[in-house]
Amino acid sequence: MIIIDGSLGEGGGQILRTSLALSIWTQQPVRIEHIRAKRAKPGLLRQHLTAVQAAVAISNGQAKGAELGSRALTFSPGKVQGGDCRFAIGTAGSCTLVLQTILFPLLLAKRESTVTITGGTHNPSAPPIDFLQRAFLPLLTRMGVPVEVTLKKHGFFPGGGGEIVAHILPCPTLQGLELCERGERRRSFAEAYIASLPSRIAERELKTVGELMSWKKEQLFMRGVSGQNGIGNALGITLEHEYVAEVFTGFGERGVSAEAVAKTACDEALDYIASNAAVGPHLADQLLLPLALAGSGRFTMPAPTQHFTTNAAVIEKFLPVRLRVKQERHNLYTAVVVS
Repeated sequence: MIIIDGSLGEGGGQILRTSLALSIWTQQPVRIEHIRAKRAKPGLLRQHLTAVQAAVAISNGQAKGAELGSRALTFSPGKVQGGDCRFAIGTAGSCTLVLQTILFPLLLAKRESTVTITGGTHNPSAPPIDFLQRAFLPLLTRMGVPVEVTLKKHGFFPGGGGEIVAHILPCPTLQGLELCERGERRRSFAEAYIASLPSRIAERELKTVGELMSWKKEQLFMRGVSGQNGIGNALGITLEHEYVAEVFTGFGERGVSAEAVAKTACDEALDYIASNAAVGPHLADQLLLPLALAGSGRFTMPAPTQHFTTNAAVIEKFLPVRLRVKQERHNLYTAVVVS
C-alpha cells in the first residue's frame, strides 16, 4: 500500500484527487493521511467526498474514512467499469475537479462512459468549465484521448446548481506531447458572465479589460445566464494561439469590485503573455498527470508553483516517471517528463 502525506507541499485537495486517480490506474491501494492539512477547513469537504465516492463507484472499489471532515482515507481500487453514472456534489464544489479524479481511470474501461456531475462550474480555486473545454481538452485530443465535455447549466459560488456531462471513450494508451511554443496569436476575447445581477457589473468588468489589455469592443462580450442558476459572476479571458489556448478567470464575490475582478484575470493573462511560455501555471499543473501516464512529454511554462511541484511529487509515488524542470531565462522554464 502506498502512503501519501496530505500535508505535503501545498497540502490541498489535489493530493487526494491525484492519489485516487493513480491508485485506480495502477491498481495499488493507497492511504492518504492529513488530508487538506494546510487548508482553513482541513479534511474532506463535500466536493472531495464526492470525488472519493466517484472513484469508488467507477472502480468497484472500497474506501474507509469516506465521510465529511475525515482527515485520513484508505482506498482500495477494483476493476474499472464504464457506462453511465451521475454524481451530485450538493454544493458549489467544483464539477471539474470531481471529473479530474475519474477522467483518466475511465480510459481503462472496456466501454464508453457518460458522466454527469452537478455542482459548481465557475468557482474560485478550481478550473472553470471554459478552461477545461478550451485549454485542457484540446491538448488531450492531441494525446489521443477521446473526451468531450458539455456544459448543461452554469453553477456559480456559493449557490452551485451547475451541470456538466462528459463522454469518455476507452483509451488505455496515451501519446506524449511536445509543447514548447504557443505560436502566433489567432484570437483573444473576454466574457463576463452574470446571473441575477445588474448588467452594469459586467459592463464595468469588460471596460476594465478593454483598458488593461488594450482590446477593442468587439473583443468584449457580456454573457447573461438564466436566473435559475442562482446569483453569480465570473470574468474569463481567452487567448487562442496556433498551438495552445489559455483561459484566465476572475470570480465575483461580495465586497470585491468589478474592477478588481477584472484586474485579477488581466494580471494573470498579462503575466502569461510576458513569459513567452507555451502554457500558464494552471495548465502546466493539469498537464502533469496525462504526460506522466503517457510516459513522456515536454512543455514550457512560467516559474513552477508549489501546486505544480506537489502534484509532481505525488505522481512520482505511483508511476516510474521523473519530472525535470530547467530554467531557460527569467520566468521561463522547461518541464520534461521522462520514464
